[in-house]
Amino acid sequence: MNQPGEDLVIGGVPGVGELVVPAGELVERFSRSPGSGGQSVNTADSRVELVFDVARSTALSTAQRERVLSRLDSDTVVITASEHRSQFRNRAAARERLGKRLLELLAPPAPPRRPTKPTRGSQRRRLEAKKQRSITKSLRGRVTE
Repeated sequence: MNQPGEDLVIGGVPGVGELVVPAGELVERFSRSPGSGGQSVNTADSRVELVFDVARSTALSTAQRERVLSRLDSDTVVITASEHRSQFRNRAAARERLGKRLLELLAPPAPPRRPTKPTRGSQRRRLEAKKQRSITKSLRGRVTE
């Protein structure tokens, strides 16, 4: 499941359950990966750039597409993976990250905060504490006889 080259299946999508992104909507680009590796790190195109065009996707409903686009700066989601020496493992890591990113973007907004008032008891205790502090500070002045 979720092997490179196959449809991307994302589970746990709020209100949908499971979202399937067709493999044809995912564009993979490969380049040389900087960083750790052996002799062949500069010759193998192991770095993966996974591009998902949200605006043209058929996997998302209109409401989902609008929610994702409102949270993005552009129409596409670009994920880069270069932590592994193997291109296959980088492809799998990029797909995993794209799934997590789409889940974050599809999550419903948090409910608005309901402001609350302090209780009468807490207001009374606060005023009594202020009076006590006032008395304590007034006793710190000079002593007059």
